[in-house]
Amino acid sequence: MLTKGVTLRGLEVFAALARTGSVAQAAEMTGLSQPAVSQQLRNLEKSLSCDLVDHSRRPMVVTPAGRTFLARTEAVLAELRLAQSELTVVDLSHLPELSIGLIDDFDNDLTPRLVTILAESLTKCRFKMITASSHDIIRAMEERELHIAVAATTGALHEGLVELPLVQDPFILVAPKGFIGSSDTGLPKVSVSELNTLPFLRYARDQLISQQIDAHLTRQNLTFESRFEIGSHLALMAMVARRIGWAITTPLGYMRAVRFHDQIEAYALPFGAAGRTISLFSGNDWADQVPRDVAKTMRHLIQTQMIDPALVRLPWLAGAFKVIDS
Repeated sequence: MLTKGVTLRGLEVFAALARTGSVAQAAEMTGLSQPAVSQQLRNLEKSLSCDLVDHSRRPMVVTPAGRTFLARTEAVLAELRLAQSELTVVDLSHLPELSIGLIDDFDNDLTPRLVTILAESLTKCRFKMITASSHDIIRAMEERELHIAVAATTGALHEGLVELPLVQDPFILVAPKGFIGSSDTGLPKVSVSELNTLPFLRYARDQLISQQIDAHLTRQNLTFESRFEIGSHLALMAMVARRIGWAITTPLGYMRAVRFHDQIEAYALPFGAAGRTISLFSGNDWADQVPRDVAKTMRHLIQTQMIDPALVRLPWLAGAFKVIDS
């Protein structure tokens, strides 16, 4: 039995405070008011008879006892969220066929888990899943080659398709380790002229993310030399790690490049906030509740498999990198 006063909400508040060091940011992450966040933390500390954070410091810092408790807290929350996500897909055994397209941003973490969950539910269904670029996936949806698609949205309306937003994925700057410094907010201490001392490594121009980044730079009246144009995300991150240049990507892209994390650093974009939205698309005449159930499952998976680990590493992403509830 849990000690009286140890609640799930209290654990969520503590985890949020540990990541951000800020009552205001923890309130935004948990959907509570700032006084409620403070009260939840006080209740939890009273129940455990110890301080989990150093209240005298700003931003707050986890105490040694808090660090030990945090590891267990995050493990418990991750398991609970994963269990919740696995229960959100209703029985799909009535479907004779289901085809899904997913952008490759999810290949490392989300796609294997989603396929496993769906396969267990689709007991009598012919199931097909492909991974491709956002352009190719949307094109396949418009040609009715897929029932459901998950891709970055351009913001344009697609006739005959229903769009369910899943996640807000902001643009971030990625640079070789030690190339530039940063503040507590994640903003790099660097000027445009200093960035130009290393080449800008860009995504291939035919990729939607490249076009969206270009559009933002144009709005900011910024131009960088375009010597390098790379079609592979991991190749792009490898070049940053080898100190060949710097790049603009997103938290989803950064978390895919975990093998390079010891050699690269991520920062908030220093020239205006911008990003992309990843959405689920379905035909407006197809199995009305099924896309919503799949979208709900994906939001839980994105939170547990991608956002939560990213916020542990980059707490300044809180409030910017988040699921979009329907």
